[in-house]
Amino acid sequence: MVVQTASFARIERMRWPHVVRCVFGPVLSLCLVLLTLLAAHAAAQDQQPDWQGQVRKYCDASDWTSAMRVLEQQIARAPGDLDLKAWRARVLTWSGRLAEAQQEYLAILRLSRSDPDNWAGLASVYAREGKKEDALRALDTALQLDPRRADLHAARARALRAFGRRSEARAEFQKALALDPPSGEARVGLKSLRAEPKHELRVGNETDFLSYTGANEGNWASLATRWTPVWATSLGGGVYQRGGVIAAKFIGSATAHLPRLGAVTAGGAVGHDNAVIPKSEAFFDLDRGWKTGEAGALRGVELDYGQHWYWYQAARILTLNGVAIIYLPREWSFSLAATGARSAFSGTGVEWRPSGSMRLGFPLATLRPVQVSGNVFFAAGTENFARSDQIGGFASQTYGGGLRFRFSERQDITCVSSYQRRTQNRTDTYLGFSYGIHF
Repeated sequence: MVVQTASFARIERMRWPHVVRCVFGPVLSLCLVLLTLLAAHAAAQDQQPDWQGQVRKYCDASDWTSAMRVLEQQIARAPGDLDLKAWRARVLTWSGRLAEAQQEYLAILRLSRSDPDNWAGLASVYAREGKKEDALRALDTALQLDPRRADLHAARARALRAFGRRSEARAEFQKALALDPPSGEARVGLKSLRAEPKHELRVGNETDFLSYTGANEGNWASLATRWTPVWATSLGGGVYQRGGVIAAKFIGSATAHLPRLGAVTAGGAVGHDNAVIPKSEAFFDLDRGWKTGEAGALRGVELDYGQHWYWYQAARILTLNGVAIIYLPREWSFSLAATGARSAFSGTGVEWRPSGSMRLGFPLATLRPVQVSGNVFFAAGTENFARSDQIGGFASQTYGGGLRFRFSERQDITCVSSYQRRTQNRTDTYLGFSYGIHF
């Protein structure tokens, strides 16, 4: 009791201001420090926005310059951040700067080889560059690092499918589906590997409404078959009505798709001519294309050269044909064609006559599986070589266009119309229609 009484007495003698300083002062100081830290963090959040969100926004808008500017600013602050460098490599890939993207991924992998995403990114660059084996090796390394990732199996399957190794691609898509049963990508991938159609059956009708005589008509059918990746054939026949006279012909050709030369085609035709179409024909064609990349205004170039011989009852015609096709972004294309014709009629000398045309192709609508595309063209020359049975001695200018409706994965309809002005105030209005089915 004595000790307790003395203690209470000492406490009562303590001044309350001193108690406040000793007990509440440290608490208040701690609160002030916490508030200061929170304010500083909030200010830092205001000064350093979400760079990944900004980069994604610019990439969604295909604004690659702005996306790279944000990344360069962040890399300047943290030059050793591999995540920033990986994002830079992705943006370079998406923008089509493949050589720079490859170097960026290789630099990252020299520092750290344990992230499968970087190996997958490098594989996508190799695939777009056409380096098939390098792409597959990079994906193999990614799967060794994480074999349970369904997206990596799907990526490898896509690469194998693009390289024509369909059975291996199917197995990889099945692995991806086993690891991730709800995967829509794997299901779509397996569906895409169903047997591709080898045959195209096409039937068509053509009508020329001539201002100076009755209309000419033609009905035809053709069957094109891709037997192997190298060999293809085409067979066809048609019945034609010219000035009340009926004629018919059969045509066939074979094409070899050679890695270095391109597509080489040779063929011929024989007809029951009735003096209105060629009695026989022979032709060959060489077609070669080059892909320049997905960046820039030029995506690819295709060159085609062909020779065609026509033997009529009263004339022999040789045409030399050249076509250059320029492939542009968003599935646009532009082509220029030139033809020189050597004619030799009975009782006359041999002469050459030129003609040329230009064509612009473009997409109109895409709502899968429905696709609509169109084209417009102009041609001029001293003769019309659009159809082999209408060679004559006249000058002409032709204006026209066409539409192609693909209303399912295996069916399409094409429509073509043109208006031709000839010498002697004559005109030819052409309408063509065809239906194709792939099986």
